[in-house]
Amino acid sequence: MGDSAVDGRGWEEYFAFDEPYANQGDAIERAIEAGEARGYLAMEGPCGTGKTMAALTAGAQLLDAGHYERIVVVTPVKQQLQQFVTDLRAMNAGLDEPLNGISLVGKRDLCPYGREDIFPDDSSVHDRCEDLRENTARLVEAEGDGTDHAPASAAVEAELGDDEQWWDPQIASDLAAAARPDARDQQRLGEGTLGTAGADSPYRPSQPAAPESIADGDDPPLYCPFEADWYARNTGSPIDFGVGEHNVVTAEEYLPASVEYGTCPHRAMSVLLEAADVVIGNYNHLFDPQTRPLLASILDEDTFVVVDEAHRLEERVRDLLSDRVGRQTLTQARNDLNFLLQRARQTDDHRQQVEEVLAAREVPLAAVEQAQQLYDDVLDWLDDRVRTYLDGEFEGWRTDPDQLPQRDHEIPLRDPETVEPDALTEWAEREGYDGGLWRSLPKIGAAVEEAIDTLGLSRTPVCAAVGTIAGQWWERDHAGFLREIELEHAPADERHVDADYEVAYTAGLLCYNCMPSTALRNVFDDLGGGVLMSATLEPLDVFQHVSGLSFLRDGGPDRDPRFVTAATYGLTFPADNRASYLVDCRPFTARNRGDPETMRPLGEAWNPTRDEYAHALRSLARSPGNVLVAMPNYREAAWAGAYLDDAVDKPVLVDESSSNDATNRLKQRFYDGPGKVLVTSARGTLTEGVDYDGEKLSTCAVVGIPLVNIGSPRVRGVKRAYGDAFGDDVAFEYALTVPAVRRARQAIGRVIRGAEEVGVRAFVGRRYCPEARHSVYEFLPENERAEFTQLTPEFLADQLDRFWEQA
Repeated sequence: MGDSAVDGRGWEEYFAFDEPYANQGDAIERAIEAGEARGYLAMEGPCGTGKTMAALTAGAQLLDAGHYERIVVVTPVKQQLQQFVTDLRAMNAGLDEPLNGISLVGKRDLCPYGREDIFPDDSSVHDRCEDLRENTARLVEAEGDGTDHAPASAAVEAELGDDEQWWDPQIASDLAAAARPDARDQQRLGEGTLGTAGADSPYRPSQPAAPESIADGDDPPLYCPFEADWYARNTGSPIDFGVGEHNVVTAEEYLPASVEYGTCPHRAMSVLLEAADVVIGNYNHLFDPQTRPLLASILDEDTFVVVDEAHRLEERVRDLLSDRVGRQTLTQARNDLNFLLQRARQTDDHRQQVEEVLAAREVPLAAVEQAQQLYDDVLDWLDDRVRTYLDGEFEGWRTDPDQLPQRDHEIPLRDPETVEPDALTEWAEREGYDGGLWRSLPKIGAAVEEAIDTLGLSRTPVCAAVGTIAGQWWERDHAGFLREIELEHAPADERHVDADYEVAYTAGLLCYNCMPSTALRNVFDDLGGGVLMSATLEPLDVFQHVSGLSFLRDGGPDRDPRFVTAATYGLTFPADNRASYLVDCRPFTARNRGDPETMRPLGEAWNPTRDEYAHALRSLARSPGNVLVAMPNYREAAWAGAYLDDAVDKPVLVDESSSNDATNRLKQRFYDGPGKVLVTSARGTLTEGVDYDGEKLSTCAVVGIPLVNIGSPRVRGVKRAYGDAFGDDVAFEYALTVPAVRRARQAIGRVIRGAEEVGVRAFVGRRYCPEARHSVYEFLPENERAEFTQLTPEFLADQLDRFWEQA
């Protein structure tokens, strides 16, 4: 291979189609340029740009030239994940040497026992799977090794590596064989084998316990024969990329194939991804500290990364890097420690056993006692704090809990706009629970879990995970993280609650990440280069700041500058097929519009602002075909839906915050039959990531700027953090306005999805217009601004009629 991409084959050889779209070739070459420079391209390209194929083509060319060893693609949208699979298969169909590709899914989707509900209801699939992995590892451990490898899983494998085989493949093979039913079993029990995903495994459907020939004692542990088979194969996979169409394997192939071979599908996936040229996953695989270890071995300077739907990066990564521990989980961690302490207090022998296991982790029994007391006191502190808050907000709730509102609450533990220690940390210091104890909680929790497991005690502990979160609570800074109590509305039976407020709410401690750009910068700095792309990234200078790319570009005292470039492409579909309007209504602010509950249609409390918007919405809703109206929130959607139900002849559907199943049913009703109006929140799930192709949507109107609740302590904390990082003068824009405009642009982007489609796009509200006070016009891309015509509501109906007559 040569040192430059031009020394390899041209990118046209990897491009799957006869001719690139307009701008697609330029996008490929810009991505190659960034990759050759070991840098990043931030790219905005609307539907029709061909971003997926462009990124894959550029990545394939860079691999061919020897710049990288692999491509890692991450996207938060399942539909887009499938698009990458489809495009990679199309690319491979024309290659003599196809790229090996794999699409990743989570452990819950792959575990045969979990998929078939074999596990008990009181544990998650992930936790149960990890327990079985550890049991299996102990059972297959080679005799005479002299090393205690349990618990196995990621920790042991990372420590030992592939060169030190500590397990006995024959024992593993015997365990797998022991789980297979013989003819007598089938005749006596009347059962066949465990099946899932349309495939039959070689094992009994019940969870097996280790045979006496392998496990000593009266209570042999349960184990996983699929895991044992993986060890028997010396941690290899019995399937390869050939099982997938054009060398791209997905769970539809490697799950049933692994089940039939009797090996762990998740392990098979892990083996395949190590050898893959292209790995396709979701954001968690790259940014979530809990999931990232699956890919850790391939995330390095030889990796070219493609981040799809990158406008979601801040929000998604902020959630992934925020930690919450619920009151019930905190109680369980406290009880884990108390459980072990009670064991130690039973007899001198038990105390000695406990102390010996803890000593191996350099944790004295006194440290467990101190941690247990801390958790106990934190629970009391949490309950007092919640009750004090509810007393101040809802007088009399203790005697009448039904008056508590059915919504979530945030209780900040410091002034969100001031960088200072939180109330829990200050309380802990006053009580003598210093940083040394908090920092030791992860170690104490891990030692207690190991003791419970080693001593064969019947308990599924959580104290290690809680200890990690507690340690981070103390260690994390107060500028980038906001600590608060979160009350989630989740009514419970009074007979099953520990605290009186739990009849209405579930409380939790939340350490909220206000500033994800530092973590993003570190992730991107560890990789070779890549492309971050979306249909709505503008303004690109803002995106580069909040995504951490500007830190890479500018370098710093401890890092060299990295190459970072940007590109924006316009919509390439015929301009005559779309009409785009900025409807100049007075700003749709809470002050102007009043409370929607008292502004019902045709009522006496009607006001001038709502009159203007009613006029505009009525005109837009009467457009032919399906019309989507995106309001700032669900309360306003209810108002607009009620008004339009009286004002237009079409059926009007009103979305509300609900389950995915309910939303999908509503969406299907919208698609079926003649034209309808669907009213929703611009911050809901129907305005982003939904492909209204063909005739599913003809008009979309976004009303107002869909800002999040700017009074929320969490949002105020984000604004403060952005002010510290980027300057107070741009904090509101970076943290709130730009993401809201991207939301609005995502919504109107649902209309035109193909070259033959015809439709109307409308931003309704004065703040979208140039020269308006607090205008967001500058946050629209330059090529997009040129397409929009500004008008007032009274002229809208005639303009719409004229457009549809000519369409």
